[in-house]
Amino acid sequence: MTRDATFVVGLADYARDGDALRAVREDVFIREQGVPAELERDAADPACVHVVARDDQGTAIGTGRLVPPGQDGVPRIGRMAVLEAWRSRGVGDAMLGALMDAAGARGWREVLLHAQAPAIRFYQRHGFLPRGPRFEEAGIEHLAMWRTLDGTMAIGDPASATAIVVALASSARRELRIRSHALDPGVLDAPDALDALRRFATGRRGARVRILLQSAAAPRLAGSSLVTLAQRLPSIFAFREATDPVDQSDNAAFVVDDARGSWFRTLGHRVEGEARLDAPARARQLRERFDRAWERSRPVTEYRILDA
Repeated sequence: MTRDATFVVGLADYARDGDALRAVREDVFIREQGVPAELERDAADPACVHVVARDDQGTAIGTGRLVPPGQDGVPRIGRMAVLEAWRSRGVGDAMLGALMDAAGARGWREVLLHAQAPAIRFYQRHGFLPRGPRFEEAGIEHLAMWRTLDGTMAIGDPASATAIVVALASSARRELRIRSHALDPGVLDAPDALDALRRFATGRRGARVRILLQSAAAPRLAGSSLVTLAQRLPSIFAFREATDPVDQSDNAAFVVDDARGSWFRTLGHRVEGEARLDAPARARQLRERFDRAWERSRPVTEYRILDA
């Protein structure tokens, strides 16, 4: 059970709490979003794991459910709904965490969901990756998204790479380390990634982003949006260029937070690699590897000169 000063999130008993759960869903999906009642209501509810968020008066303010695995063997998170007055207050984060905990407790190692388009970035922050193109469901644009609950996630395209950068920027406490060949065009300058990096840089006290490049000229010549962001926040972003032969011959690239997450690629000019969101030992190993190379590298001062 998750507690906040003003709300509490826990597992629900559908037989006892079903009316309250349905009331929240009807308010959000049927009345607010115009989803037909016959689509919102289905026969799966009694077999699902449900969570409920309640205010300090015990009134239901949010709900979500976990549908047991079907033929594909993957459980699905769905019917995530928070009353309008309670949005952007951490209720959705707490409910999603409770649903993933419930899946993990049952031995399920992966979860799938259909995210409404406005909620895609919310799920990215929690480590969910896109799967396939967007589609329409109940008249609303959606995207299928997934994540593992333990172990490694394969990153194979720019959209997934961008999503994992958002997750790492969201999970970092005070520092991000980025080792890149040329600032990964299409990933680190993608709007979602830039927004996540900006939020991290301006929203964390003592935030620091260190970026180690194989080539300092390439991103400048490409007019990187990340360089532009860094020029606006020069006390937070620092760049260095690898000069030691050992580092220049290292083809790897990675992003690592200062907690438990990382995205690593053996070949840094490609996006294909692996991400781990709950592997503190691996994250620590990459941070140490980064720091050794950082100490051997030269500061890149020319990016600041461009802003003069």
